[in-house]
Amino acid sequence: MNALPLIDLKDASSFPSRRTEAWKYSDLRKYLREAPAPSPSAAISITGGGPFEALGGEAMVFVNGRPVGASAFMGSGQQTVRLRFMSKATGTGHATTARISARAGAKLLILETHEGEGSAYVAHNRLELDVARGAEVTRIVLTDEPEDAISITQAQVRVEAGGRYRQTIATTGARLQRLETEVRHPGQGAEVRIDGLYVLSDARQADLTSVVDHVGADGTTSQLTKGVVRDTARGVFQGRIVVERGADGTDARMGHHALILGERAEVDAKPELVIYADDVQCAHGNTVGNLDQAALFYLQQRGIPADEARALLTEAFLVEVVDRIEHEGAREVVREWLTARL
Repeated sequence: MNALPLIDLKDASSFPSRRTEAWKYSDLRKYLREAPAPSPSAAISITGGGPFEALGGEAMVFVNGRPVGASAFMGSGQQTVRLRFMSKATGTGHATTARISARAGAKLLILETHEGEGSAYVAHNRLELDVARGAEVTRIVLTDEPEDAISITQAQVRVEAGGRYRQTIATTGARLQRLETEVRHPGQGAEVRIDGLYVLSDARQADLTSVVDHVGADGTTSQLTKGVVRDTARGVFQGRIVVERGADGTDARMGHHALILGERAEVDAKPELVIYADDVQCAHGNTVGNLDQAALFYLQQRGIPADEARALLTEAFLVEVVDRIEHEGAREVVREWLTARL
């Protein structure tokens, strides 16, 4: 598999720089040259339940890298788990690993949040996720962290035959924020969808990087990422779909589309298809531009103020990603989260 580099916060030599191809646009060593001091334990009230509280489910909470209760979850039947990575630190670093498995035939909804207080902390969160034969897993991720934080999330997803994996990430970035997803796709009727959206302002950066490795025949992957950057913000999208030898019948589609709403804002995009098999249907697309000036003019002519018109057009552009979330409750939470940040 085309594995992405792993990171150990205790070992500065593991911090990638722009010389590492997968980290070309997110130079971690530029911001972090030495291993940070460990974050202390912190008491954070979890009674609020986070953005997804109203949807219920089991709570799985990590505070400054320390589990509050169990660090692993096994799903069976139809279940919901609220996975909360919480940081309350200043100038220190913490890391943790959560493990979630869905048994054969299970239907599991993972509602994941990254919630930060304090400043200039470094958070490294890893998720190991197994989707058993015929299981269906939906992972929805919301991130809200301080503008001077460094945050790295690495998810390793293993899907078995006939499994379905759905993912949507929504983020507002940080000083350097990277959300990685690595999927081992078995083919054999398995379906994978990896979506994302980013809304960035000021000097924030978000990097959505993914690798989907098709190792067996007759599998499908669909990927749609959209983003908006303002001021001096920077959005990064790196999507790689690999179709190994023998993975005939693969159907893989990838799209990334972004709006740049500031003269100094930046978007770096690198969609890739690496195909070693025959008889496949694969495509990718990438666009970067500005708001439709004709549509903006039309709305203003109807009496809508310019700022409100821009917000409406921006939301209409991004909401396509939200609408692909199949779970109604989660979809409405993400829609409200997005509207509040435009």
